Amino acid sequence: MAAVTNARPSARERLLASADELFYREGVHVVGIDRVIEHAGVAKATLYNTFGSKDELIRAYLQGRHAAIDKRVTEGLNAYATPREKIVGVFDIQGGRFTNPEYRGCPFVSATAEAMPGAASVSAADDYRAWVRDLFTDLSRQAGATDPESLGQQLQIIYDGIAVGMRMDRDRTESLAAGLTLVRNLLAATLDQG
Repeated sequence: MAAVTNARPSARERLLASADELFYREGVHVVGIDRVIEHAGVAKATLYNTFGSKDELIRAYLQGRHAAIDKRVTEGLNAYATPREKIVGVFDIQGGRFTNPEYRGCPFVSATAEAMPGAASVSAADDYRAWVRDLFTDLSRQAGATDPESLGQQLQIIYDGIAVGMRMDRDRTESLAAGLTLVRNLLAATLDQG
């Protein structure tokens, strides 16, 4: 008979889980470090020994969000056959997240809205945005776009617009539908030129 282990998450895991919950729900600039520490059930010294600063905790929180999105999108794209379908698939996959009642907007936009230049949140957001742009550019190249970099940038702008619109609009399904129409029209205009 295998032993059942109820190992408590490490202090690092508890801090990250608390930061993820509180920062996403309320905002990185609103939530003080004492609330994260209390919610995680750790000592203040543990946070500083583990992350060094609130800024680095924010970076780790955003890196965790990035990893989760990467995993969700990468795994989800396996259901789509062609590069063109995969481009639309990115929006479908993320659209499921955007329409969730718990969706509070893009964590990278929220975290960088009031960040100072050079803040850890800015570099984490830059890494995420580069990943999104690279994903769309690579899929555009595979789909046969004559200018995959330009198409990748345009798709990223639509992606960003949908994410913000879904947060701001009352009828989220309408925002997603309008964004998907833009994507399909853009793909038709750029990929069906031949």
